[in-house]
Amino acid sequence: MRVLMVASECFPLVKTGGLADVVGALPAALAEGGCETRVLLPAYPTVAAGLSVTQTVATFDSLFGGPARLVLGKAQGGLEIVALEAPHLFDRPGNPYVGPDGSDWPDNHRRFAALAAAATQYAADPGDGWTADLVHCHDWQAGLTPVYLKRYMRVPPPVVFTIHNIAFQGCFPAAAVSELGLPLEMYTPAGFEYWHQVSFLKAGLVFSDRLTTVSPTYATELRTPRFGMGMEGVLTARAADLVGILNGIDDTAWNPATDRSIAARYSAKEPAGKAKDRAAVQAEMGLQPDPAALLACVISRLTYQKGLDLLAAALPALLTGGGQLALLGTGTPELEAMFVAAAHRYPGRVASRIAYDEGLSHRLIAGADAIVVPSRFEPCGLTQMYGLRYGTVPIVARTGGLADSVIDANEAAMQAGVATGVVFDPIDTDGMRAALRRALALHADGAVWRSMMLAGMRQDVGWVRSAAKYRALYEVLVSAAGG
Repeated sequence: MRVLMVASECFPLVKTGGLADVVGALPAALAEGGCETRVLLPAYPTVAAGLSVTQTVATFDSLFGGPARLVLGKAQGGLEIVALEAPHLFDRPGNPYVGPDGSDWPDNHRRFAALAAAATQYAADPGDGWTADLVHCHDWQAGLTPVYLKRYMRVPPPVVFTIHNIAFQGCFPAAAVSELGLPLEMYTPAGFEYWHQVSFLKAGLVFSDRLTTVSPTYATELRTPRFGMGMEGVLTARAADLVGILNGIDDTAWNPATDRSIAARYSAKEPAGKAKDRAAVQAEMGLQPDPAALLACVISRLTYQKGLDLLAAALPALLTGGGQLALLGTGTPELEAMFVAAAHRYPGRVASRIAYDEGLSHRLIAGADAIVVPSRFEPCGLTQMYGLRYGTVPIVARTGGLADSVIDANEAAMQAGVATGVVFDPIDTDGMRAALRRALALHADGAVWRSMMLAGMRQDVGWVRSAAKYRALYEVLVSAAGG
C-alpha cells in the first residue's frame, strides 16, 4: 500500500511542534507493516537544504502567483519527501507560518492552498509513476486537499485527516473562495464555510473519509464545547468516522541507552548514568549542585494553552520543598518574562533558557527527575513520553493524551507497581500546587520514586501499536475504494 502524507512540517527538516515529530516518525513505523509512505512538504529553506533531490516529478507554470515544481528527494534516515518548490511562497527564513513582525504571513491562504493543490496534482498524475492508494492529511495546512481531490479527480483516493490541535483552524476571508479556485457549492455551513469565512480545518473535517486525532481522550473531548473550539458540532456529526490513536515517539532518536546528546547513557537495567546527567544539567543551567533536590524540567512552547502560567504561580511550592526548575522554550512574551524573572529571583534554584535547542532538550530530559506538562488542553503531548522513556517522572494535567499516557501514582497503582507519574485536576493553580507537593513527597522516598521511574521506562511509548492502528484504518478505506 502506498500512502501520500501531506503536512506543513516534518522532523528533522522543519519543526515548530509535535506535528513535525509525528510526520517524521510515523512513516518508518508504517514501513514495517508494508506501507510505502512519501511526505509532501513545502520546500522551506531548511527543507531544501536538508534534502537530496533525485528528480522533478511535476511542474507548474503558475501556482498562486509564480512558477513551481515538485521534486522527489530523501531526508536524513531515508524518508522520501516530495517537496513543493515555490520560492514566491516558501523561500522565507524563520518560522514557516509567521513573519518577522510576529504576525501570520498575509498570504498563508495561498501558501497552503498551493500545498493542497500540489498534493492533488501528484495524486492525479505522479510524474514518476508512484500512485498513492490513500492520502493522509495533517492539520489545517493540508485541509483543502480533500476539496481539491473531489473537485479535480474523477475517482479520488480515500483521505484520512488528522487533527493535531484543533485550536489552529486556518480561517480566511470569504474572498478566498474565488481566489483559490474552490467550489462555490461547498462554501456553505455544511461545507467549509465557518462564520462567513473559509476554514481550511473545517474543509478537512467535512470532506475527508475518516478523521483521526492523536489520543483517545482528545477524540472524546473534541465533541464538547469546552474543547471543540467551535467545531464540536461538526465532530459530533462525524463521530462514527472519528477515532483517537495515541501518538508514539521515535524511540530510536529518544533512547537514553544510545543518546549521543547526553552526558552519560543509561537504561532501565543500568540506570546509574542518570545521576551523571543530572549533575551535568545542574552545571550547564547554573543550578546548585544539590543531589537531594527534586529537579523538574519544562520543555515547551510558552503559551497559556500549555498552562505555564499555572506553574509560574505555583512555583514557590516546588522551591520551598527544596526543588529546582530548569525551563527551555519560547513563546508568549509575558510568559517568557515570567520565567526569566523567576530565574533572577531564585538564582541557583530556577534556570530559564528562552530558545529552541533540540540537543538541550535531550540533556534536560535525561538529567531531570521530573518533567512538568500542566496543559489546559493537550491533544497528545510528546514530552511526557520522552520523560517516561528516560525515567523522568511526568507531572501532568488530566487531559487529552496526557491522561492516556501517564498512570497516576494513586494508592491502587502504587500497590500494583504500575504508577508512572503524577496526574492532577482541576487544571488550575491549586491543582498545580498540589501536584508539585505530591511529587516532592514521592521523591523523598527513594524506593517509591525509583519504582515509578522504572515503570515508566518499561512502558511502550513507540509507534508499533499506533502504526498498526493506522494501517488497519488505511486497509479498510482502500479495500472499500476497490484498491
